[in-house]
Amino acid sequence: MEDCFVAKEPLAAIPSDEKHITIGGFQFLNTMDKVEEMIFSQEFQRSDTTYDADVILLQDIKNLVLFLAPTDIITKEFVHFVNTETVHSLLKVLIMYFEYFLKLMEFIVIRREETKAEKARMQTQQSTEIKRIFSANLSQYRLLLAREYSKILLGNGDMKKFYHLKPLVNISQTLKDQRFHEGFLAFCTLVVWVAQQRRDLEDIEMEINRLFRSEHFSLVRPDKYHLTDVEASLLYGKSYRRCNYRAQNSPLIQELRNIEQKNLPILWIGERKYRGNDLRILQIEYEFIVPSSQLCLIEGVTHGILGRPKILCDTLLNTNWEAVHDQYYTKYDPYRILMQPYLQLPKLEEMECQTYESYYQLVRCTELWDSKMLRKWIQRDEVIDYFKNEGMLTDIWMKCRKEVEDNTYGPSVGEIMTKFLARKEKLRKK
Repeated sequence: MEDCFVAKEPLAAIPSDEKHITIGGFQFLNTMDKVEEMIFSQEFQRSDTTYDADVILLQDIKNLVLFLAPTDIITKEFVHFVNTETVHSLLKVLIMYFEYFLKLMEFIVIRREETKAEKARMQTQQSTEIKRIFSANLSQYRLLLAREYSKILLGNGDMKKFYHLKPLVNISQTLKDQRFHEGFLAFCTLVVWVAQQRRDLEDIEMEINRLFRSEHFSLVRPDKYHLTDVEASLLYGKSYRRCNYRAQNSPLIQELRNIEQKNLPILWIGERKYRGNDLRILQIEYEFIVPSSQLCLIEGVTHGILGRPKILCDTLLNTNWEAVHDQYYTKYDPYRILMQPYLQLPKLEEMECQTYESYYQLVRCTELWDSKMLRKWIQRDEVIDYFKNEGMLTDIWMKCRKEVEDNTYGPSVGEIMTKFLARKEKLRKK
């Protein structure tokens, strides 16, 4: 049997020449003109003084998507909402989930073709067991995603000020909450799509709507694969139940209501250090707690474009394949850019897994927008209009011209040392 199931051909993407792209009823920009690109690079892009400025992080994707988002999404409450650790963790787990979901979707389609072709391969007990393990692995990612989503629903931690029910009266602002929820799902869809190199937008939007809304309220139903009941059960897991819409819970909440004993440690990932010998839970923990800039150190793990050198992408985070082929090849591909995404065959031997009490607490370190950047995002349209009409944009030619014409000696030694010490204190451990 083969060591992996390799993708046959690249999947279709949205044409890059389309000015707008519709997600959940919202019109997002799909391209930028030269002026908009300069405004984004000068005012909204992550600065060089932040952590790991030379690689692509989730914050870079959030910056891009928020710049491309329509005006009716960009509100003060929404900007503060996406600038929280809870939402940051939710987006990270969402990218982890779809990294595996898209692989499993392609695997199901390929195996269907193999069983119906002229030289069809008969399903064996071993292949059935492999499918069951793949489905269980995807359910574990879904469980971790459900945990992060439940924090938003319950208003825990930094979500307390965004809780949808007013205190004392316990009345929800239905129309406002609905609009906010739809805008957030569209935002999440575009974040995942950009992270997954702009492929399979329909599948991503369909699954996000199913996860957060359930199929009763899904806005997109492009059943282009025509999944059978068995194939759907592999993707959606054994916890998924569909009932009358009055009593229907979203699939994420259903995962929390039907947790297997062996998967209980997943609920503590990122909060406490896992102590046990379940290799699968250790793998998920590594993917969650390791910073995106260091993902290349974990063998066989990729999260789309996260962790790749920023120099290999343009402003819209599209990969420059000429630059990639000039620097990397199949035997030297540390960021796994040229490698096709694949599913590793699991070990079929059952193993007695043990879990011990954990007493190591984990502390998250997420670099979010500061107050200055928050104000700039809230006033995004005003900033763009200002620089388009009367502001001064500095491109590389203007910067070089200013440096050549500048006759000043430069900053003083004290100013240089002050900046150096401030940067050292920020980047080095105390």
